[in-house]
Amino acid sequence: MNADPVVMRHFPALLTREESDAAAERAESAITERGWGFWALEIPGVTPFAGFVGLNEPSWTAHFTPCVEVGWRLAAEFHGRGYAIEAAREAVSYGFERLFLTEIVALTVPANAPSRRVMEKLGMVRDEHGDFDHPRIDPGHPSARHLLYRLQRPSA
Repeated sequence: MNADPVVMRHFPALLTREESDAAAERAESAITERGWGFWALEIPGVTPFAGFVGLNEPSWTAHFTPCVEVGWRLAAEFHGRGYAIEAAREAVSYGFERLFLTEIVALTVPANAPSRRVMEKLGMVRDEHGDFDHPRIDPGHPSARHLLYRLQRPSA
């Protein structure tokens, strides 16, 4: 999945098998340590692994960190089927109801219209003053600029 140019078209580079395995190990370690993170997305009766969806604490610094972000990455054959929004809704609910977060953010590059639609369907609002250059991406790279979306905890 991380070596698929369709899946990774909005990322700075494809990942090697070793890089992808290391990312999966980091995700598993985060879940072991905190009890939450990026979870494998299983679609019962369809596939045991369609990608990942969940919550993450970015390890880098920006004007809005520390924070918790919702994120997803699905294999290309599962794009456009509603799986990302359904699973992201569950992750957001988990963040607000179980972790008692007051805000969840999401990040993407301007050209990633499908992810932006998921963010908007989640009720997230773009913070136009929050857009930023990702600190882990070369400033000259086309995917350096990121949009910041925010979602506040619903009032009781």
